[in-house]
Amino acid sequence: MTDSNVATHAHDPASSPGRTVTPAYAAHSPTSPLAPFQIDRRALRPHDVRVEILYCGVCHSDIHMARNEWKETIYPVVPGHEMVGRVSSVGGEARKFRPGDLVGVGVMVDSCRKCVNCKKGLEQYCKVGMVGTYSSHDLINGDITYGGYSKQIVVDENYVLRVSDKLPIPGVAPLLCAGITTYSPLRHWKIGKGHKLGVVGLGGLGHMALKFAASFGAEVTMLSTSADKEADARRLGAHKFALTSDPAQMKALSKYFDFIIDTVSAKHDYNAYLSLLDTDGVMICVGAPPTPAEVAIFTLGGGRRSLAGSSIGGIAETQEMLDYCAKHGITADIEMIDIKDINKAYERIMKADVRYRFVIDMASLS
Repeated sequence: MTDSNVATHAHDPASSPGRTVTPAYAAHSPTSPLAPFQIDRRALRPHDVRVEILYCGVCHSDIHMARNEWKETIYPVVPGHEMVGRVSSVGGEARKFRPGDLVGVGVMVDSCRKCVNCKKGLEQYCKVGMVGTYSSHDLINGDITYGGYSKQIVVDENYVLRVSDKLPIPGVAPLLCAGITTYSPLRHWKIGKGHKLGVVGLGGLGHMALKFAASFGAEVTMLSTSADKEADARRLGAHKFALTSDPAQMKALSKYFDFIIDTVSAKHDYNAYLSLLDTDGVMICVGAPPTPAEVAIFTLGGGRRSLAGSSIGGIAETQEMLDYCAKHGITADIEMIDIKDINKAYERIMKADVRYRFVIDMASLS
């Protein structure tokens, strides 16, 4: 762990008027378990919103960051970027939200707001660099950002989302990452009726991809290594199921798909799936393995296929997604946990032993 990966800002609210001490859970090194930690949230700026967090989803990215697998973590790190909560107070010039409003906070809490991408509503691709909800640097004072494994968070109102009370609130939390990460590429490539889509991996991202793609009218095939997931895949919206460890089933799908969404965040063979694309087919990677991919260029060139990536959506698109989910009754399938069980949850995620997203009940944090 280098000096650049250690936060040097003091957590002394007495020296920072207006800050609020907040209980949280943090990791202090790549090998340490998450443990109770006190952080102080900033005083409200004019356009800020203070949110009392009710529920926070547990993303595979949280594990990558806690263990510094992407080599960019700043310790101590408080993970969590799938939050739903209620506004408790607002800054003097904030107009978008009022105390009591049900809101969400996702993967980013700021961006430069001036570059061409920010102006187009693509803040997630900010040319200066978006400010991550945790383990990032505040653009105004350079403080380290801390995420949703905590009781409250302070965020500029322009990076806060409105949440409908029509849906079960715990199941909404994962929409702020798992939901928008799959919704955005489906919308960008206009995937829907008349398209054949394969989804690789039935986890937090994969189960949301199935729900959205089926809702948009695409023919959806689940591509999984686990035969026992077929029933669940069909329940979630898959029209077909293929066991990727069966050569006969894979051969039958050669050149079959218009699009494939790959949600896997562990090392795997991309070429096996690229060969399933038809001419001009696109494979979109939304999982983020810590190791580089090995891709056979002939597999791409042989069918003018494309290998693409996609991140989360911008603020407007994320709000669009939340509104769509409210209208169509779409939420994540979750398993609720207490914060004290977060390390066990990480272990289970690494074993793919969750269907399909852990959500922390933040009432369990004191």
